[in-house]
Amino acid sequence: MSSPILEVRDLCKYFPMGKSGWRGGGQDWLKAVDGVSFDLHPGQTLGLVGESGCGKSTCARTIVGLYPPTSGTIRFKGNDLGSLSPRGWAPYRRKIQMIFQDPFASLDPRQTVGSILTEPMAIHKLGKPRDRRLRSMQLLEAVGLNPRHLYRYPHEFSGGQRQRIGIARALALEPEVIICDEPVSALDVSIQAQVINLLGELQEQFNLAYLFIAHDLAVVRHICQQVAVMYLGRVVEVADRDTLFANPSHPYTRSLLSAVPHVDPEVESVRQRIVLRGDVPSPLDPPSGCTFHPRCPEQDQVQGDRCSVEVPLLQSCGSGDQQRTCHLDT
Repeated sequence: MSSPILEVRDLCKYFPMGKSGWRGGGQDWLKAVDGVSFDLHPGQTLGLVGESGCGKSTCARTIVGLYPPTSGTIRFKGNDLGSLSPRGWAPYRRKIQMIFQDPFASLDPRQTVGSILTEPMAIHKLGKPRDRRLRSMQLLEAVGLNPRHLYRYPHEFSGGQRQRIGIARALALEPEVIICDEPVSALDVSIQAQVINLLGELQEQFNLAYLFIAHDLAVVRHICQQVAVMYLGRVVEVADRDTLFANPSHPYTRSLLSAVPHVDPEVESVRQRIVLRGDVPSPLDPPSGCTFHPRCPEQDQVQGDRCSVEVPLLQSCGSGDQQRTCHLDT
């Protein structure tokens, strides 16, 4: 396999939440992302999954520079992006773009589609105005829209069409990595399939690498080659798609997949759900040791109190490239 185009190591993003206690109390931190590591290879789609609030979107926004990282490293083609100044970041912003979740909020209603698409090119001083307009028309055609829509405003389009415009904007600077932050979750099911197929076609056409964030595991299984599972700000398992869905190794991954309904009524009738106890802990005060241990149905299989004391590291398990953070059988 080729070298990773994007390497994330021990990435943390903490948000200050004011002082705790009375006078002289310490600073409280919301640990949205707490030591995330993964690799993304050229032409690959890596799925980042987990329940709401686990830190997927914060991780994505930190990678593209919308949030400064608290610690950790983000490397693009071997270059450490976290150590760059805003001016030094500029050429890399062209290469790492983002598609946002809400197609209604991510487009400026006061700009025409043409302005939305040419603005990134103008900021990076790419081509002359006429070239930018021609490039915008080509982008609209590439995402399945009429080039004559260049002079319309976002409110004149449906949700699926707006998301296509968002995809065209992400392609405007000829990126190599696109971070897709739940790009189909706000769309109707029939439109979701069209957008997913479009993303697949564009990936082949432009050799793009996707970091694909999603809730819908069926979508992840369809579009991703690798999958990373997050829980409370941390990656708990990484594996190729087929291995993860056929043989999940981490107890949280097993519980997550057990909640997915099956289309076959006979299979569905015998499906055994793993119901977790309690609620998701607060990222303001995460549990010690393994953050999943208060809810883990398999904690009693680990001797002693390792789960509540020792933080498990992401390490190989089973066969192939499958990795997990768990004290089971270690």
